Amino acid sequence: MRRSLSSLLGSLIGTSLALAVVLGAASPSWAYPFWAQQNYASPREATGKIVCANCHLAKKATRVEVPQAIFPDTVFKAVVEIPYDTSVQQVAGDGSPTGLNVGAVVMLPEGFTLAPQDRLSDELKEETAGIFYSQYSDDQPNILLVGPIPGDQHQEIVFPVLSPDPATDSSIHFGKFQLHVGGNRGRGQVYPTGEKSNNGVFTAPAAGTVSAITPADAGATVVEITTEDGNKVSESVPAGPTVTVAVGDAVAAGAALTNDPNVGGFGQIDAEIVLQNPVRIYGLLAFFAAIALAQIMLVLKKRQVEKVQAAEGLV
Repeated sequence: MRRSLSSLLGSLIGTSLALAVVLGAASPSWAYPFWAQQNYASPREATGKIVCANCHLAKKATRVEVPQAIFPDTVFKAVVEIPYDTSVQQVAGDGSPTGLNVGAVVMLPEGFTLAPQDRLSDELKEETAGIFYSQYSDDQPNILLVGPIPGDQHQEIVFPVLSPDPATDSSIHFGKFQLHVGGNRGRGQVYPTGEKSNNGVFTAPAAGTVSAITPADAGATVVEITTEDGNKVSESVPAGPTVTVAVGDAVAAGAALTNDPNVGGFGQIDAEIVLQNPVRIYGLLAFFAAIALAQIMLVLKKRQVEKVQAAEGLV
């Protein structure tokens, strides 16, 4: 009995510790998409810029593949490609090297939504396994978010999308629509509060001479600068970036004091898709069939006339 209680107690303690570690480590990553959701009613500004670029300052390529046209009430996939060199590592929040995470936002046209699970094919279920999709807000089901997720496994993120049906929704019309897509790899350089993360370059707050470089708590470093008028200013560099100046160096205001540890970046791209009316396709096919039949009849008629002319010439 005592052994059973001890075993149960140990199991509970182990489970609690595991949950604490998982939640404690994951919460900062989970928070990143919500920062944009809490600060912006829409992820796309009036200028066309997706707001992720406000914190992820470096630019990287992002690509998207969508069908040229799609029928109503049809499931299709939008594939967001987020390429990067998987051999590189980024600076984690504690300054240690770690792999890059990726994430993506897809702004679909009004009426387009995430396809329900029961509408997915076996192929789509396999391609989307392990990916959690969320909508930007309760009243914007056409804006989908994914991430952060491990980048070495998800350089392509598949979004299963369900097209609307104008027959059941009078606000939807056939025609051409735009999609706005953003893809990110790695951590940002600025927090939404305006503070720098440890994944960016730290600069001199004023011009002067580096008078001291002092280690601080948690792996940080304090760089002290003495200005020409004798005042002293300092810049605290957290764990992660490498200080590249030395005591006695003259620095200008805004000059880099560290290297740039960032290896990631954000990119956005627009795409177009046509919500095609099946009746128009049927009409187009019928028109092509009529043209083909007319061509055939003209050829047959021409040969008939040639035969008649040939026969008249023999008489």
